[in-house]
Amino acid sequence: MLRYREYAPPAALSEWVECLWTGETDRPVLQSPVRPDGCMDIVYSPAQGLRVVGAMTIVQRHDHLPGDFHCGVRFRPGMAREFLGTPAGELTDRNIALVSPLAHRLEDSETAEESVRALAAHLQAPRSAKRPIQRAIAAITIRNGRADLDRIASDANLSVRHFRRLCLDESGLSPKHLCRVLRFRRALLLAQCKTPDWADIAADAGYFDQSHLIREFREFTGETPMAVLSNRAADVFR
Repeated sequence: MLRYREYAPPAALSEWVECLWTGETDRPVLQSPVRPDGCMDIVYSPAQGLRVVGAMTIVQRHDHLPGDFHCGVRFRPGMAREFLGTPAGELTDRNIALVSPLAHRLEDSETAEESVRALAAHLQAPRSAKRPIQRAIAAITIRNGRADLDRIASDANLSVRHFRRLCLDESGLSPKHLCRVLRFRRALLLAQCKTPDWADIAADAGYFDQSHLIREFREFTGETPMAVLSNRAADVFR
């Protein structure tokens, strides 16, 4: 089965990093889904090396072999560019090799826990304060996508057009698309109760109605909410 564990980031990184994580499996797991969440990850595994996973607009599926492990750092929406340097919009829906001296250090790690500690030690918090666009994205994130985008752009002293371009550069998603992904993520979290009430979940997550929620689930996953929920046990780390 898949064994996934999350770790709180060091305090100095908490504004930038959502979590560090490890994942292992002792049997073949085929086509395991990773669903959009608005985040970007740096991921390492002995089989695939060091990689960066951009923000996603649709579910991605991966095969995992027994004995292989993965570990990673999951950045908060809009916060990865400070560490990667590359505009996030160039990485959307991509999973590409990351060239870094860190890769050689990780090759010496024998376990997922050793690797994730090396990842955490390598990251250095930015010295400068968050820029206005990063604060704007954080405001969207803390509201789980239920945000007045015109007001947020105005509070950041940005025009709507400039806000859209900067949000795409920083998060990999336009403001509206980011809101949609964050609402979807919120709905997935609310659905983890034993007997989910989809009408209540739709209202809590900010959908117009249950039909709106179903359409969004189909677009992001290709499945109905109930199908997604029944497969949550097969969800896998990036």
